[in-house]
Amino acid sequence: MKNIIVIYVALLMSNSLLAQDKFITQTGYTKFFSSAPLEDIEAHNHKVQSVIDFTKQEVVVSMDMQAFEFDKSLMREHFNENYVESEKYPKAIFKGTFSNGSTIDPSKNGKYDVTVEGTMTIHGVTQPITTKGIIVVDGSNVNAQTKFMVRVADHDIKIPKIVFHNIAEEVEVTVDLKYDPLNS
Repeated sequence: MKNIIVIYVALLMSNSLLAQDKFITQTGYTKFFSSAPLEDIEAHNHKVQSVIDFTKQEVVVSMDMQAFEFDKSLMREHFNENYVESEKYPKAIFKGTFSNGSTIDPSKNGKYDVTVEGTMTIHGVTQPITTKGIIVVDGSNVNAQTKFMVRVADHDIKIPKIVFHNIAEEVEVTVDLKYDPLNS
């Protein structure tokens, strides 16, 4: 009987050591797309950092605003200097929790529909945000995807009247985060 208890405790300990509830990425992807009457603007950022904690059902995403890549260098310059003022506000940060009550088990493969509620800080202005997304668990890999709209005025980003027809009031944001276990 004593041997059975020792084996049971050893199995519990090994499962808890193998169980991974925190995942991280330093190379996540974000795209924003602005469609306006005179011009479409698209930018890509492949240096998005994020941590997801399935025990606490929390996620944090941080991105360097200067890491966005544009087709035209002048667009990048205007984005960083005139709109998001990236020297003064270098990061955009999202902090949120899963709100739909479903528990995601990162040890079980599957596709999970999630709703995340939190706050997004862009240009020094924090606003509440709720978005739906998908989390896919495949072995030790976790992938999270979402798409949502951001109103530039909500983050005190001013659009000069001279370029008002070039920049949309709402920007579509696409996020694709491929996580690895935190301890790998």
